[in-house]
Amino acid sequence: MLFSNAALALGLFPLVFSHPLEKRQNALPTINSANDEAVAQLALYLEHLELSLYSGGFENFTDAEYTAAGFPPGFRENVGVIADHEKTHSDTLTTILANAGKTPVPPCTYKFPYTDPVSFVDLANMITSVGIGAYLGGGALLTDDPELLTAASSIVTVEARHDAYLRAGVGASPFPTAFDTALTSLFAYNLAQMFIVSCPQQLNITILPKLTLASPMPPPNLQPPTPAGTPLKFTFDPSSFFVKVDPNAPLYIGLINMVTNVTFIETTSCGSGCVTAPVPPGAAGAAFALLTTFNGGLNENQLSEYGALAGPAEVVLS
Repeated sequence: MLFSNAALALGLFPLVFSHPLEKRQNALPTINSANDEAVAQLALYLEHLELSLYSGGFENFTDAEYTAAGFPPGFRENVGVIADHEKTHSDTLTTILANAGKTPVPPCTYKFPYTDPVSFVDLANMITSVGIGAYLGGGALLTDDPELLTAASSIVTVEARHDAYLRAGVGASPFPTAFDTALTSLFAYNLAQMFIVSCPQQLNITILPKLTLASPMPPPNLQPPTPAGTPLKFTFDPSSFFVKVDPNAPLYIGLINMVTNVTFIETTSCGSGCVTAPVPPGAAGAAFALLTTFNGGLNENQLSEYGALAGPAEVVLS
C-alpha cells in the first residue's frame, strides 16, 4: 500500500504500464567473424571429447561400483546428467556453426586411461579443467560479439559446476583456487590430443612436440596439495623440436597457473629428454607446463606464438 500510494503520487504507474517488459529472444547467437568460428569449432571439438568421457563414466560403471568406491548416493546418475549437458552443448554449438554455413567439426575416436570410478573422476577433473581454460581463453577473442560471448560464458559456468561436483565427490576441495587458468587455443587443443586415437577432421591448429609429466602423480583425492619445492619430472623427445636447440643450453618450464600468467622455472637435467623443476610458491589447482628456452619476459600468448618447445603438460597441484 505504501508503494502504491507513492507511485500514484509520483505519477509512475502510467510510465510503468506504457513500457511493457521486453521479450527475450530465443534465437541462437550467430557466427560473425573468423575468430567466432575458430572459438566455436574448438569449443565443439572439446565438447565432443567431454561427451564421450562422461558417457563412458556413466555407462562403464554401476551404481554399486560408485558406492563401493566411496562416492555418495546418486553420483553415477549425476555423471549421466553431466553427459546430457555435454550433449546439449555439442548440439547447440553444432547448430550455431551450421546456421552460419560452416561445417561443424565431427567427433573423434577417443581413448581414456581410467579403470575404475576414482580414476575416471580424477581424469574428468583434468579434462574439464582444460575445457574451462579454453572457454576462458576464447572469451578474449569474442569481445566484438557479445551474444556469442554470453553463450560461451553460460557454458563455462556450468562446466565449473561439473568440476566442483566431481572434486567434492572424490574428497577434494570443490574450489581449490580463487581463479581458474585460461588457455590459448593452441594449448587447449594440444592437451586434448593425448586422448585422441583418430579424427575424421582435425582443426587447423599446430600440434606441438609432446611434454609428459612423469612424476609426481596427484593422489586419488587430490589431497594434500602438492607443496612448493616439490620436484616435477618431465620427459620429452629433443629430436621432435621444431627448432634446433643447443644441447647445452639451459631449459625452463613456463608454468601457466591462475592469473599469474607464466612463471619461468630453470630446470635440472635428469638425462637426455628429461628435466626436473620445482613447484613455485603459490601454484595451485590445475597448472599447465611448457618447455622453453626463455627464462622470462613472455606472457601466455607469446609463449603460445613462438616460445614453446614442447607441451603443454597438465599438472594437477590441488
